[in-house]
Amino acid sequence: MTATTTARKRATGSLLGLALGDALGFPTEFNDVASILAKCGPWREMELPNRALVSDDTQMTLAVGRALRTAMDRGLLVPTRLTRPLREEFVDWYQSPDNNRAPGRTCLTACNLLKDERREWQDASQIGSKGCGANMRVAPVGLAPGLSEEQRAGAAQLQSALTHGHPTALAASDLTAHAVRLLTQGAEPTALVGLLKAYAVDNRSRYHHRWLGDLWTRSQDPSPEHFIARGWDECLGVLERLEKALRVPAPEDDPCLVTGEGWIAEEAMATGLLCFLLFPDEPVTALRRAACSSGDSDSIACLAGAFAGAYAGAEAWPTEWADRIEYHGELVTLGALWDQ
Repeated sequence: MTATTTARKRATGSLLGLALGDALGFPTEFNDVASILAKCGPWREMELPNRALVSDDTQMTLAVGRALRTAMDRGLLVPTRLTRPLREEFVDWYQSPDNNRAPGRTCLTACNLLKDERREWQDASQIGSKGCGANMRVAPVGLAPGLSEEQRAGAAQLQSALTHGHPTALAASDLTAHAVRLLTQGAEPTALVGLLKAYAVDNRSRYHHRWLGDLWTRSQDPSPEHFIARGWDECLGVLERLEKALRVPAPEDDPCLVTGEGWIAEEAMATGLLCFLLFPDEPVTALRRAACSSGDSDSIACLAGAFAGAYAGAEAWPTEWADRIEYHGELVTLGALWDQ
């Protein structure tokens, strides 16, 4: 970890950013842009609600963060060491009275099945779902220091696979974590899409047997390579759309019109990236653009905030916003651990 990374507190910035985006976009989810403007006024002036409550996006991000910390405290990060705490954290989230923030159906269905400890997690995974719940929570995997590329990719896909087993959910989670990691390392925003496309091509036929086991056999694919390639191909397709959109940027337009509404994993990743890349040096504006969108605005803004905070660090966010975000203490504590 470089001195610049530490000084900027990029892990803290990313975690705070995703929670702030989540809280800003939570009240505008399910609204079209006209309704949001009528309710909130000009989008560039959107304010964080006085009660800055987050959705399941931040709750599940913290669940992944806690599981990752538990596994890494016990030694080398390997699948057997991560699977149990992930499973326990997801079931705890499912059973919590605070799980009342419009959680996704896939997460609820899978976590209910994960309660049965006799069931293999692969049999709980929803193999047909590529909802954005897989990658809106994956930022901690990109932020945790000291992981090899194989560990980071495997952990990103595993945390998705426990609930969302579709290959596109796995690939989008891997790409999202990789984007966060690149930004913490100081990657230039202008180079980011090219780096992500190259990563997708390199990993297109790589199935992580050690991390995923026989998950692929629940699908109709003839081989594990065919299974995972489907996911990477869909992600490459949306990255092409993102690249095209950035050639002729239209910051005043609803970002969902270009890269999708974000209900599915690859579109949430791409639209969150679009909002960040339209305003790489204006992180609050990126959050506001993401929150004033016609799709899954809390997840889009959550991802935009994770990218923006990973790039700009903790100082990116107004103190009066950061201080009142729900789960502030846990977000800052986890971020500080990984910023050391």
